[in-house]
Amino acid sequence: MNAFADTETKPVAKVAAMLPAPKLPNDRWQPLEIVFWLLPIAAYFAFPGYLVLISQIMIVGLFAVSLDLILGYAGIVSLGHAAFFGLGAYTAGLLAVHGWGEPLSGLLAAAVVAGVAGLLTSFLVVRGQDLTRLMVTLGIGLMLFEAANKASSITGGVDGLSGMMVGKLFGTFEFDLNGNVAFWYSFAVLFVLFAVLRRVVKSPFGLTLIGIREGVRRMPSLGVNVNRRLVVIFTVGAAVAGVAGALLAQTTQFVGLDALGFPRSAELVIILVLGGTGRLYGGLVGAAVFMLLQDYIAGLNPTYWQFYIGLLLVLIVLFARGGILGGLERLRKEKP
Repeated sequence: MNAFADTETKPVAKVAAMLPAPKLPNDRWQPLEIVFWLLPIAAYFAFPGYLVLISQIMIVGLFAVSLDLILGYAGIVSLGHAAFFGLGAYTAGLLAVHGWGEPLSGLLAAAVVAGVAGLLTSFLVVRGQDLTRLMVTLGIGLMLFEAANKASSITGGVDGLSGMMVGKLFGTFEFDLNGNVAFWYSFAVLFVLFAVLRRVVKSPFGLTLIGIREGVRRMPSLGVNVNRRLVVIFTVGAAVAGVAGALLAQTTQFVGLDALGFPRSAELVIILVLGGTGRLYGGLVGAAVFMLLQDYIAGLNPTYWQFYIGLLLVLIVLFARGGILGGLERLRKEKP
């Protein structure tokens, strides 16, 4: 009997050994990705008068990527993500107001403060379902907004936090009115963080997040601690949002209450839906399209520009499921 079993299992083992080992998603940079990252550099030379706008597009793009981590990959719906953006902005702003204007340490401090806030609130968020998470994140954002409004002696209240003195980058490069230093500073921070996050979402950890999003009830049977992974990615997303807020504060040298406001969170969801969730690049594409259209349409019609943005959003949802990138991907697959 044992000999028979050995003859049955050995061919199976040989066949299994000949099969290729399962591979993780390829994390090599594709040619289109390289072209994508060359576009901002080309825009720097082609549109020198719009460097401030381009810098803000990159900052908002980083902010959208931070939301994509928790919404597009982990499936955590949030309407209060601006709370972490605002915490990062106020952290960097208050440090600069009180004499600590070194930019990189300000970014690090903003990431730590926003990350700790994300960690503390994550335990409330991950335990609920979609509607519960929606209300909890919205409530957290509203509470922080009102707290910043009441603490006007610290935050400046409705007048905003002014008087920031941001130091020179690396002690050499001073932030100028034309936005040259702000452009390269924002571009470098965005690229470095994006490269790290891109590696994260293509790792086994990132695959488990997708599994949680697609079938949260099945993952525990595979030995996955769902709550722990959701807490980790929520904390990481909050920290990245804090960095984006600090970038905006340092490059504009001003922080307003709108950094914590609900409209910023709602606008961020629109940007992510516009570009496409669960792709990382969707946040960057959505931010670029949304802000360029906003700038152009508002110049044509300052009163009713939101109508056209809303119309575009409806068309995207109806005819390009998965956002702009989802629509382009579908067109590419349909080509013979």
